[in-house]
Amino acid sequence: MAEDNGERSHDATAHRRQKAREEGQVAKSQDLASAALLLVGMAVLLMSGQALIDFIGRYTKRQLGGEAWLTADLDFTMVAWNDAFVELARYLLPFLAVVLIAAIAVNLSQVGFLFLPQKLAADWSRLDPIKGLGRIFSISSVMRLAFGMLKVLIIAAVAFVALYREYDTILELTGMALPESSRYLAEILIWTTIKIGAALLILAILDYAFQRWKNEQDMKMTSQEVREEMKNLEGDPQIAARRRFVQRQLVLNRLSGAVPKADVVVTNPTELAVAIQFDVQTMAAPIVVAKGAGILAQRIRKLALEHGIPIVEKKPLAQALYRDVNVNRPIPQDKYAAVAEILAYVYQLKGKKIA
Repeated sequence: MAEDNGERSHDATAHRRQKAREEGQVAKSQDLASAALLLVGMAVLLMSGQALIDFIGRYTKRQLGGEAWLTADLDFTMVAWNDAFVELARYLLPFLAVVLIAAIAVNLSQVGFLFLPQKLAADWSRLDPIKGLGRIFSISSVMRLAFGMLKVLIIAAVAFVALYREYDTILELTGMALPESSRYLAEILIWTTIKIGAALLILAILDYAFQRWKNEQDMKMTSQEVREEMKNLEGDPQIAARRRFVQRQLVLNRLSGAVPKADVVVTNPTELAVAIQFDVQTMAAPIVVAKGAGILAQRIRKLALEHGIPIVEKKPLAQALYRDVNVNRPIPQDKYAAVAEILAYVYQLKGKKIA
């Protein structure tokens, strides 16, 4: 049987999943983040890259044309550098900000917020050459190598197809003006990269699905592990069962002492039972001396029958008293009339007066 062979046949518990997450064992595909960033970057360049290209053109023209530099000392160079840096930042910072936001969003969508400072500590066990060779020649490494080769082939195929379709136009570039040919090359480069990114995104989604499946398989537990976890979280099952038995006996013993003192038991009719006591001389209001549901309700009914205590079926009243009134607490004022009516009926049966 699977349980006897130690087979991991049980899904991971919530505690096991939380512990694995705290150790950094989560499903994550680095390829998914890379492909998404590539597509986002290309989309931003496609929409706003013309401004950057125009700036580079103007800057190049300004540097290569115009009047010759008569001085090139340190101060002149710093001023020229600062002007170029500030102007370039105007075009690059929005692009970099969008890419940064996309990178954060993609990673959060995969693993959520996960802060693991212990991962920054040195792990000397990774310097073990034997373990290193084991990781290099493991099934996982072989799969990553095969997946990497597949990505290279797909990238090459997509790039070849995209450029082959522009074969005739590329041959005509020599007859185009420099601005026109530059614009065409930039456009075809961006669109080819977008197509490559789309292909990589599809592969990355498949890789992420595989990583989630593999992570679930790695977190599966044997029957022994499930029992050990339950034992650690809840204590020894035998001790817990013994504790529940003792608690149940204490409740039953308390019922055995409290129910005989009651004047009436209100039921629902079998699921709930509330025992009420009222002494005109010593009590300002009736008191709930015992209440219970299920087995406890049956126990209260049995004790009431054994001691000749009347049992009255009042479903709404039993539900309200069981829900709102604790044991050894008086009846709420809004329930006085209903309880008084029952007590009057009971006292009439016994030949007693309620007041």
